Amino acid sequence: MRRIICHIDMDAFFAAVEEREKPYLKGLPVIVGADPQGGEGRGVVSTANYAARAYGIKSATPISRAWEMSERARKEGKPACAFITPRHGKYGDASREVFVIIGQYSPMIEQVSVDEAYLDFSHHRTFAVAKRAAQKMRTEIRRKTKLTASVGIGPNKLIAKIASDANKPNGLTVVLPRQAEDFLAIQSLAAIPGIGKKAVEKFARRDMKTVADAKALTWEEVVDMFGKWGFGLYERLRAIDDRPLAAEEARKSIGRHHTFDADTLSMEEVFAVLREQGSKIIHDMKRKGFTGFRTVVVTVRFADFDTKTRSLTVAQPLAGERELDTKAVKLALPFFDSRENKERRAIRLIGLRVEKLV
Repeated sequence: MRRIICHIDMDAFFAAVEEREKPYLKGLPVIVGADPQGGEGRGVVSTANYAARAYGIKSATPISRAWEMSERARKEGKPACAFITPRHGKYGDASREVFVIIGQYSPMIEQVSVDEAYLDFSHHRTFAVAKRAAQKMRTEIRRKTKLTASVGIGPNKLIAKIASDANKPNGLTVVLPRQAEDFLAIQSLAAIPGIGKKAVEKFARRDMKTVADAKALTWEEVVDMFGKWGFGLYERLRAIDDRPLAAEEARKSIGRHHTFDADTLSMEEVFAVLREQGSKIIHDMKRKGFTGFRTVVVTVRFADFDTKTRSLTVAQPLAGERELDTKAVKLALPFFDSRENKERRAIRLIGLRVEKLV
């Protein structure tokens, strides 16, 4: 079976979550990072949205420098940046929402970070079918989470990752095996994962800026430049990458999310959806060869997009729909009273997931 690897990368993830939950940020350049303290702050930018990147601000930019660039833009009559302190709990919740969806599209997933993963799409057998699956996944993520993702599909992890960055934001790029070397050749050397600033400077001293330039080197020359890492780099310059996904086993969670057509505070409506989700989850679990689960997770998103996740783990595995329904209702009930919903906010989305499958 030919190898088909998908790399998914959420677009400006931290900033996108902030924009989703703070509608007044729409259209503004947004920076998530350290407090700029009027240009005197320490620390760096965690994430900049694409409007902020147009000012030259990107991840790891010193926050004081980001402030200066924002002020320069403001004096030119452009919008000043909105600086926001990171809220990692919120990003973790949003990440779980996304990965519940991603988990339905591949039996093998390597999660690289809260907003990035590799998926094995080899079971789709052709790149055309894999592309349709990726498009469906991106559409579902956007519809259910209001966040966008860029996806790259290629014959290995190297090509897939670079492809996911080729058409950001909200892009989908497919590189066929026969196209891989030509696709890679036009990339800057800095685009190859693992080639950092010092390596780029080494190549620059030889007047080499692109992958095509560096391919002129023999493997002995590359090894001489970079030591034992050199031969691996020599292969990567030729689009050769046999690295397996780190998660070479069936995924250990199954879940479902449902967004209501109209926000609701009806327990009857919410619990009916949970029962339906539970039935589908048990069906999927058995179809994949699992006999039970030990952890149940319920996710609730309110009308204001505030999202909360609650879970419980039992000592002995559970196996049936009725057991899952009981635990799901127990986890969801607090979202209808003062324990988790003092303001009586309506519910926009309900999600159910089982983990620690056996």
